[in-house]
Amino acid sequence: MGDFLCILPTAGAVGPFFEKLEYVHMPDSAKACVPLTAVEHAGARFVEGPPGQPFMHSIDDASLVLEACFSNRARSALLYAPNLTAKFFDLSSGEAGAILQKLRNYRIRLAIVHSPDSPSLSSRFSEMAAEESRGNYFRLFESAEAARDWLSGT
Repeated sequence: MGDFLCILPTAGAVGPFFEKLEYVHMPDSAKACVPLTAVEHAGARFVEGPPGQPFMHSIDDASLVLEACFSNRARSALLYAPNLTAKFFDLSSGEAGAILQKLRNYRIRLAIVHSPDSPSLSSRFSEMAAEESRGNYFRLFESAEAARDWLSGT
């Protein structure tokens, strides 16, 4: 396994604010480590989650995506359905709205790869995704390549 961006809270750290970011090898500490990778595609820089691996366990974990973007000087993120919270695709849970709003507050664009074998979308989530696709902050894609192309503007 390679290095992961790890968010390490220090004494006195409050909420999502941390004093220190380190790249360390910690394969047994999935909750503390965010395996996001900095990617450059067609001249655009973004962070990408690992396909098939969960790491967001609550809406507060949106801060981990923000930290990875900031530390890699990226304004966008590409995540896969398994990277997200368990109820993200059920709009009534409020998880999608809270996560998307937090990223939008910092002007972070989000592309999500939602393949046919991913969790099903609630009907309201599908409506929200269609409405969001009119803007430039959030889109769903069936393939990582299509998501990378959108994030890079190609």
